Amino acid sequence: MKTRKIGALETSCLGIGAMSFADFYGATTEENSQAILDLAHELGVRHIDTSNVYGMGRSERAIGAWLRANPGAREGLHIATKAGITRDAEGNRRFDNSLAHMEVELDASLERLGIDCVDLFYVHRYQAEIPAEEVAGTMGRLVEKGKCRSIGFSEIAPSTLRLAHAEHPVAAVQAEYSLATRLPEMGMVQACAELGVALVAFSPVGRSLLTDHPIDRERIAGNPFLASNPRMMEPNYTRNLEIVAGFRALAAEMGLSAAGLAIAWALHRGDHVLPIPGTRSVSHFRELVQGAEASLTAEDMGRIEAVLPVGWCHGDRYSRTQWIGPENYS
Repeated sequence: MKTRKIGALETSCLGIGAMSFADFYGATTEENSQAILDLAHELGVRHIDTSNVYGMGRSERAIGAWLRANPGAREGLHIATKAGITRDAEGNRRFDNSLAHMEVELDASLERLGIDCVDLFYVHRYQAEIPAEEVAGTMGRLVEKGKCRSIGFSEIAPSTLRLAHAEHPVAAVQAEYSLATRLPEMGMVQACAELGVALVAFSPVGRSLLTDHPIDRERIAGNPFLASNPRMMEPNYTRNLEIVAGFRALAAEMGLSAAGLAIAWALHRGDHVLPIPGTRSVSHFRELVQGAEASLTAEDMGRIEAVLPVGWCHGDRYSRTQWIGPENYS
């Protein structure tokens, strides 16, 4: 498995996005999540990316149970988690980047994971009322306390990254980045490369659009997030399926699954890009790893761009409600 650097640490070029361990895209079990972790470890995938809010701790507990069942596995792993999303007394979502909140949440994550320190701790949603430099300083104090080895931010703008990084080194920015979502190329890919920051790409297979088996309409209807996501709503969904048929055909011609080719494309966008696909399927995970091992030429990249040019995807990546929190810098 090829490697990438996150801060001063080196890890696999492919990670696991562990939101799928918490029923977000469909029902799963802890046994199934652990089977994926078993295979990942066998195949050399060492980065695990989770959050305190994935199933309200369920994802972290599944990872912690796997670590307990595999003594010694922690060595060599790169484990990341996040905090910063919370709820007020009325149940409304809000963001809290204060030291008191972030430290309490990190302590709870460490307990669920069964470890003393995470390798990377992200601000899951930046609280815009607080200067980015102050938030970075807050996160730096947790590094000083030995509770995390490095800090990161999720879904921020390049300008916010620069302000934060000037106060305390930012090891990683997590952003949605794929052939379906090219927004990071409007400054974030470049800023991360310039500053030596890893770009951790979530949803690198476009929430299944960039696979051989896109999620079906019945499952979309039963998933509150997808059912209200513009790209998964009609007529956008049908239009998107029609377009990605050409991508699936190209992948087959290249000897890869569509998901594998999507991962290979993401990795070829820069040595600092690290995709973290999520899955509940062991066989699908093998396809993703196949993409991490593929080599693409400039001609291959051109053919991919020809079938899925920038802006091909119909519908915004988030609904109005889903856009609350992420920084949109377009």
